[in-house]
Amino acid sequence: MGRLDDKVALVSGGASGIGAAAARRFAQEGAKVVIADIDDAGGGAVVAEIGANAAFQRLDVTAREQWAAAVTATEQAFGRLDVLVNAAGIVFDGSVEDTSFADWRRMIAINVDGTFFGCQAAAPAMRRGGYGSIINLSSVAGLKGNGQLCAYNASKGAVRVMTKAVAEGFARAGDPIRCNSLHPGVIDTPMLDTFFHDREELRQTWLKGKPIGRMGTADEIAGMVLFMASGESSFATGAEFVIDGGMTA
Repeated sequence: MGRLDDKVALVSGGASGIGAAAARRFAQEGAKVVIADIDDAGGGAVVAEIGANAAFQRLDVTAREQWAAAVTATEQAFGRLDVLVNAAGIVFDGSVEDTSFADWRRMIAINVDGTFFGCQAAAPAMRRGGYGSIINLSSVAGLKGNGQLCAYNASKGAVRVMTKAVAEGFARAGDPIRCNSLHPGVIDTPMLDTFFHDREELRQTWLKGKPIGRMGTADEIAGMVLFMASGESSFATGAEFVIDGGMTA
């Protein structure tokens, strides 16, 4: 038996990186998966790789109405919704003085508003199905500050504490929904490739002095996401799962 047999998952940001790796792992463990992303081609490629147990849904996470449509499409395709992975996100650097208000708002809209809308939209479907695990992608940047990541720190810190509020609210209401945050370190994904583009010195600075002197892989993170999605983590809610190669040790 698979660890997610009979479960249905919706993964935002599922066209690449950690989202795609989690979707593949879910399918390998028996789940049906909806890949939700603004990247039609990338999402379609992940669906083609997984096969009949996957579907694509276009989703701009900053658009609340598109979240409602994504949850409806998931239930229509596979009958229920059990797991939500809020993996869509962006990163760019900038100090408090260097970050424009437009860039600040874009970061918050995608990383924070998108996560909020996802939690809100998924809850009724999970309640109907009697099972729910929401996994919110934060970061080590949600645990410690970096003077050159002002907006990113703010967004991932918000995801971290919002996760705790969501988790406590569901638990105290007696809802069968857990919510936990995941805090990766420096992970080799297309998002970080874009971030480090033509800045190899910055890449090496980020890795310098880390206890495990390399980037993590999306597949390594997907293993933790699988645990968080499954019943194996049934007593965990409002928790912070850190997988960072020792960055915060």
